[in-house]
Amino acid sequence: MSTLLAQINYAKAYRANRLAAAHWVIEHPETLPELIDYIYLENQADICHKAAWVLEFVALENLSLLYPYLDLFFNRITFPKKDQTLRPLANISEKLCLAYYKNSKKYSKPPLTSGHKEILIEACFDWIITDKKVACTARAMTCLYLLGTEIDWIHPELQVMLEQKLPSGTPGYKNRAGKIIQKISHTNC
Repeated sequence: MSTLLAQINYAKAYRANRLAAAHWVIEHPETLPELIDYIYLENQADICHKAAWVLEFVALENLSLLYPYLDLFFNRITFPKKDQTLRPLANISEKLCLAYYKNSKKYSKPPLTSGHKEILIEACFDWIITDKKVACTARAMTCLYLLGTEIDWIHPELQVMLEQKLPSGTPGYKNRAGKIIQKISHTNC
């Protein structure tokens, strides 16, 4: 068992355990490619979501550590299907979009390429279409809204999709979708 695997293979998913593993990774950034690989191990679901949780905490602490590995992160982001793994990936994606499209004092601008954006657009629309939990879906809405400020076809598609699902959505879905629809309306005025 690798040292990284020993760090992320904690028995209980307590916040303190995830944070300790994330701090270990931050101190050993050369392990980030291995951590990202663990997220996409299809036959080891328990390790997948633990690795995703740890990567989420790493990104929250120091998003720029992820920048050299964005190709690795995005190339397989559409693979995971379980909400336990997708929620942290959606959160990281949202943080990347916010840092890219907003003047962030906390994060430097990530080097998102057109290829990264295309993959993220596909993943986010998929997360909304396939009725993922609201935490994942809400973050996908934000990503798509921000990406749509640059790519003009996204806002009309996103607005139609959100309006169609709005009546049957959860309160959290309705809240975020309403805010995004309002922003799109103001952007297009």
